Amino acid sequence: MALPQAKLTATEERLASLVMPEAGCTRKAREAALARVREMGLPGRRDEYWKYTRPDTLISAEAPSAALFHTDEPMMFHEFDRLKIVFIDGVFSPEESDDLSMEGVKIDRLEDICCKDIHWAKELYGVLEARGQSPVQRPLAALNTAFASDGVAIHVTGKPSKPISLIYRHASETSDAILHHIIRVESGAEVTILENGPAASRFNKCIEIDIADGGTLHHIRAQGRDHQRRAATHMFTRMGQESIYKSFTLTVNGVLTRNEQVIELTGDDAVAHVAGACVGDGDFHHDDTVFVTHDAVNCESRQVFKKVLRNGATGVFQGKILVKEGAQKTDGYQISQSLLLDDDSQFLAKPELEIYADDVACSHGSTSGAIDETALFYLRSRGVPSREATDMLTLAFLAEAVEEIEDEALAEVIVSRLQDWLARRS
Repeated sequence: MALPQAKLTATEERLASLVMPEAGCTRKAREAALARVREMGLPGRRDEYWKYTRPDTLISAEAPSAALFHTDEPMMFHEFDRLKIVFIDGVFSPEESDDLSMEGVKIDRLEDICCKDIHWAKELYGVLEARGQSPVQRPLAALNTAFASDGVAIHVTGKPSKPISLIYRHASETSDAILHHIIRVESGAEVTILENGPAASRFNKCIEIDIADGGTLHHIRAQGRDHQRRAATHMFTRMGQESIYKSFTLTVNGVLTRNEQVIELTGDDAVAHVAGACVGDGDFHHDDTVFVTHDAVNCESRQVFKKVLRNGATGVFQGKILVKEGAQKTDGYQISQSLLLDDDSQFLAKPELEIYADDVACSHGSTSGAIDETALFYLRSRGVPSREATDMLTLAFLAEAVEEIEDEALAEVIVSRLQDWLARRS
């Protein structure tokens, strides 16, 4: 079917502004991704999964400018011993990054992969993204696969002694970064991946994660600082038998953020938890779109998303659990909730269940409301000032999402940053 003229024009204008890198062993995957983009067209408001979020500034030929945010506040996770991999406006910075060697893991730059005819990542680059295009099209992810200019391939073969930290710095007000990472966790291996930083004025990032039988990956991400930034991120995860994947995202700033998670549980007894906490103020639009597919027996998935919104901020949640035929003993849980601190903010939710097995326990729920006046009165009657009481109740509301982080020290850092954000806006 031919694309509508408006979508065709927007797609070709964006493609004309990009240059495909020298691709090496990723050439075939990039060309296939480009063909997918041309067939699907870039997203528009008429697309079902974009009706709550305007994609205009994410697909325009030029990136909207975003002012740099200067602060004396230390970068997220600075107090942890970690292997740091730094990107500035989407370009790897060897001067600010650590030595990429560490026991239990092998890390290569995407640029190095492209220069080799044989590399383990060749069998994965673009594969999970392509699988994730059905039944819902994700053209910005295909655009990323075709044109990503940098990124890393992380091959986890053991249990590294410290987390791997991907740090994204924003230096130019007009930067337009496209990054693609590939992560392979082998059987019995375990790793923690940290991400933080504003990255660029406009950021398109894709991570493909393949977790073998018995592998474990913990992912904690913090999006914040530069408020005028725009970002569209995708994480595609395929899970083997008895594998574990736990992902948490904190978002505290950004005029437009769209985070997509596509998870396939393909091995029996796999466990996938994905959670997010965001606090938005004013010109803030935050979209979490999640698609979890159960395609094996006795698997567990949890989606826990909490949003605190005020001064006209907008939150979006689109989450689906698909249980395929034969995926018996599935345990699927989904909850999305918003706390609206004024009458101007809004929360738009679209929770979905699609089940083709009869021995399952699946549930979803979505609520939106204001601060509990009874709880607020209780705190104030015991001498707690109104603003402090509101902040306490706000943190209590977000707690269920933060509790999805297994590492207590990392969870404490997330809570501390939330407290700081609320204090600055008191």
